[in-house]
Amino acid sequence: MLPELDPLLHSQLRLAVISILIGSDEADFVFLRKATGATAGNLSVQIEKLREAGYISVEKSFRGKMPRTTCQITPEGVTAFENYVEALQNYLPK
Repeated sequence: MLPELDPLLHSQLRLAVISILIGSDEADFVFLRKATGATAGNLSVQIEKLREAGYISVEKSFRGKMPRTTCQITPEGVTAFENYVEALQNYLPK
């Protein structure tokens, strides 16, 4: 029987955000929007879902007068990503 895939990470945009964050200390909203090609509104919603799940932390600050949102993956997010990748490997032919 194939393992269940984490439905939160099975979304293409949320998986893209986690994949970017797993390889970096942090990423700001503008970088994530450009890297994923997502609209600002959709990205905001997906970031909030990841934050609510405890997979990422979100810090809002200002750079001069410009607002800045920075995301970091949490230890729970790392574990969820690793489990997702491990489960996904079971779907691949051996």
